[in-house]
Formats: sequence, C-alpha cells, structure tokens
Amino acid sequence: MADLLWDDVSCFFDPGLMRSQPDVRVPGASVDDWQSVLDLVVERGWKCQYSEGETELPVPRAEAVLARPADAECPGLRVWPVAGVLSIFRFHADDEIDFDVNLRELQGQERLDVFGGFFREIGRRLGKPVLMDPEGASGHPVLGFDVEAD
Repeated sequence: MADLLWDDVSCFFDPGLMRSQPDVRVPGASVDDWQSVLDLVVERGWKCQYSEGETELPVPRAEAVLARPADAECPGLRVWPVAGVLSIFRFHADDEIDFDVNLRELQGQERLDVFGGFFREIGRRLGKPVLMDPEGASGHPVLGFDVEAD
C-alpha cells in the first residue's frame, strides 16, 4: 500500500459506493499471530479497548480469548492507531485475523497514509498479507499489503 494516491483509490473508500464497511483480514493466521498483533498494539502505544459484550476488560492473552466457548459472545478489540481512525478486531477464529474499519474515518490522503501504515505494520510484524475486501466478498481484495513487495 506504499505510495497510494487518494485520487487513485478513493472509490474503495466511498461510503455511498461501498454501502457497507469493508472486511480486512490476515489469512493463514495462528494464535501466535493474534498475540503478535496484541503485542504490536502495546509496543506502538496505540490506544485500545477490549470488551466482551458491554463489559470492558483488560486485554487478555490471545490463547485465552480464542479458547472461549463456541457459544460465547464474540469479543472485540478497538484500536486507534491515531485519533479518529478506528479498527475493530473480532476474534472469530484463530486461523484468520479480521477487523473492520469505518470508511467515513478514512477520507483523504492523510488518513489513507495512516491506514496504509497500519496495514504495513501488521503485515511486516506477521510476515503475512493484510487484505481489504468489500464486505461479504472475501477472497476478492481491492487493496492490501503484499509481503514480497513490502
């Protein structure tokens, strides 16, 4: 996502055209990868908030949150790499890291650069691609971080 120009990709961030929030994912993940993301959030000093339902709790270890019963409410981790740019990580499965972003917060070149940097940080840490698909169209990314191309 390096050197993306807003004018070239703004259609992927247009709330009117996309009609829903995109899905962002890291395929082929593991519990260790989830923990690496949690560690990255702390190391970078990104503001975060972990919750299970309406209850805010301290951020647990990845293996604890991913070992919850199948019928338990899906926990979420809200991460703000900068003020006004929120990503919400959902702990659905240990083999894919997924999170949501709000397109309304990602308008303009400055916010696109923040978003690209966030992808890059996660992708470099994990050595895995970070992909953004239109909601419900998993496997058809429109943007992403490619490990080989950095």
